[in-house]
Amino acid sequence: MFWRYLQYLLRHKWYVFIECCKLGIPWHGITHDLSKFLPSEWRPYMMTYYGSWKFDQRPDWLVAIYKLAWLKHQHRNLHHWQFWVLINDTDKHHDGPLPMSDKYRREMLADWRGAGKALGKPDTKTWYKQHAENMELHPETRTWIEANL
Repeated sequence: MFWRYLQYLLRHKWYVFIECCKLGIPWHGITHDLSKFLPSEWRPYMMTYYGSWKFDQRPDWLVAIYKLAWLKHQHRNLHHWQFWVLINDTDKHHDGPLPMSDKYRREMLADWRGAGKALGKPDTKTWYKQHAENMELHPETRTWIEANL
């Protein structure tokens, strides 16, 4: 389980690094997803994707620690669009997504491309079309992403 997850994670980071270089942000490719090596992310991710349970049959305790790990990952890594959605604490709604800075939207695109290649599904444009309506992207960010897919 440990080695399989490490192999996947390094493959993912390699492909993201290549894509970041193409997009002019090689340092982001080097530092991409380093938080996944922290125990608070490593263990829940490893057990979720390489453990003895199917994803939809995980025990409740694993679902709970995975959700917390995913939330921490989004908050630690500015290349996730979720980081840029500001929650309004007075009425439990949000004020809409903020525009992503150029370097992080480039890294987000590199992440999507790298993840697709690492998983053997390199069609980023089709993946985006399937998930776009669930993403809360600032119009400026969405326009940039769609122009660069």
